[in-house]
Amino acid sequence: MAKIQFIKGIDEEVVPDVRLTRSRDGSNGTATFYFDNPKALNGNYGEEITGIYLMDEEGELVSREVKGKFVNGQPTALEAIVIMKSQEEWDRFMRFMERYAEENGLGFSKS
Repeated sequence: MAKIQFIKGIDEEVVPDVRLTRSRDGSNGTATFYFDNPKALNGNYGEEITGIYLMDEEGELVSREVKGKFVNGQPTALEAIVIMKSQEEWDRFMRFMERYAEENGLGFSKS
């Protein structure tokens, strides 16, 4: 089961918009996740957001690159960036995304 968490132990229910970029030689890449009104921001957990955790049966991918978006002083969105620095990291990330997409009805389109 592939899941995303911002707070350890609490699954994020909002399905993000995900944008991928990759270098021409395939040596590195970036995934940008955008969550509009995620559950992690509703304030009911009393926990601090310490990163984005992508978890599946292979293990866990972690990034600390998480930014909040605020409107009128209220948090409305989260943006998280996952950087892959090798072909192996890219392949591992893509395996996670295939599982996550299948479970959440996401599609993939190349631009």
